[in-house]
Amino acid sequence: MASILRVNTLTDASSNNSIATSFIAQGTAKVWCPLVYSSGTPTAADSLNVASFTDSQTGDAYINYTSSTASTNCSCGGSNTSTSSDLGVFNKADTTARGRTTTRNNSNSLADSDRNFQLHGD
Repeated sequence: MASILRVNTLTDASSNNSIATSFIAQGTAKVWCPLVYSSGTPTAADSLNVASFTDSQTGDAYINYTSSTASTNCSCGGSNTSTSSDLGVFNKADTTARGRTTTRNNSNSLADSDRNFQLHGD
């Protein structure tokens, strides 16, 4: 039988630091994954809440979530993890069911690259 622990606030052992559980639930990442382009198609080295990928075109991919978010008013972040330093990563909450990640080089052309995708909020 599963147990449920219901609390409103978490406090450390000395009672000096506390935080509301709602803050923790809203502040954790809802989706994250490092995308790897070794075969020309994005795959995940690891992930949270990622069902699949759709490779739209060179440098442009969609991340399909396992569980949708409540809204697209989320914060997305990312970083270039390839050895090329001239790439910029742009991530956004495309819909409540998927995110979009693109990589562009210094010439502003789309380019496949290993990168990270993170989505916070809900």
